[in-house]
Amino acid sequence: MIIAERKPFDEIKAMVAPNKKLLIVGCKTCVTVCLAGGEKEVGILASELKLAFRKEGKEIECTEITLERQCEKEFVRELKDKINSVDAILSMGCGVGVQAIVEEFPQSIVYPALNTKFYGMPEEQGVWKEMCAGCGNCILHLTAGVCPIARCSKSILNGPCGGSVNGKCEVDPQNIPCGWQLIYDRLEKLGQLNLLEEIIPIKDWSTSHYGGVRKIVREDIKLST
Repeated sequence: MIIAERKPFDEIKAMVAPNKKLLIVGCKTCVTVCLAGGEKEVGILASELKLAFRKEGKEIECTEITLERQCEKEFVRELKDKINSVDAILSMGCGVGVQAIVEEFPQSIVYPALNTKFYGMPEEQGVWKEMCAGCGNCILHLTAGVCPIARCSKSILNGPCGGSVNGKCEVDPQNIPCGWQLIYDRLEKLGQLNLLEEIIPIKDWSTSHYGGVRKIVREDIKLST
């Protein structure tokens, strides 16, 4: 899932300060799971903003709504009857959600309340870790299901590097395991250490952040026009 976290309150407050009426929009999917932008977080942020501005002698009106998914225009259109009565929209969705609102309502001012961090999963209560960098060319079949792009600090394809000591990464030896140590340990358990003898070719970054916006087109499921 997409992992995000709320921006510092002072940054959000400064962004929305010129406005008197805000529509704060949450999302019921990824950012709800990582406790950054669900219905509860929308309510908390609305209360914080009203209280903070009231202390300064300014009243701000906050309308709250949490969409099923903020990344799909079908659900974003539910805002249509609300946007004309507000000065701006404060999105508590990921970066995709913010841009979905912008595309659907180009005349509206839209602010991001969250910082989108990475694709990941919960490690324990209150802790999420990155698992995938979305590079567009998956090689997990060669690395025992452990992504070297995301989990090696240097995204090395034929590791480990000289900075790996006792299974830890030199970037943070206390907290970051060496990605290639994880790969080695899993391959050993599977009896597939021979895979390490295969040289993984230089990464083709054309499937990632290269050459413009990426798009997937499935002709077999497109609606005919």
